[in-house]
Amino acid sequence: MDYPLLNAFWTMCLIFLWVLWLILLFRIIGDIFRSRDLNNWAKTGWLILVIVLPFLGVFIYVIARGHGMSEREVAQAERQQKQLQAYLRDTVATGERTDHADSLAKLADLKNHGDITEEEFQKAKAKILA
Repeated sequence: MDYPLLNAFWTMCLIFLWVLWLILLFRIIGDIFRSRDLNNWAKTGWLILVIVLPFLGVFIYVIARGHGMSEREVAQAERQQKQLQAYLRDTVATGERTDHADSLAKLADLKNHGDITEEEFQKAKAKILA
């Protein structure tokens, strides 16, 4: 069991660099697919370069297109935020409509059973719809 401390440190550094490179590789592949300014042939070329010559391909991509990676990521985050806000707006509006519909249905039942008059029904209906 002869494995000096310096060799253990060196092994940990290599593993860290390998994991760091894998994370960078997957971010670049994601950026290639996310990029709207590249046509399909250009995306295919970049993917082939990154897969066939991994280290060189990653470095070339970062040098050639690295400046726009953050812009594309921010644009994607903004699109997701807008979709979330639209979804929440629609969900909340649907919930309010359901509440109004339930309230109106209860009022109609009360009117049909004779518990409230037509005038009271109209006032309560106007209050709910306001």
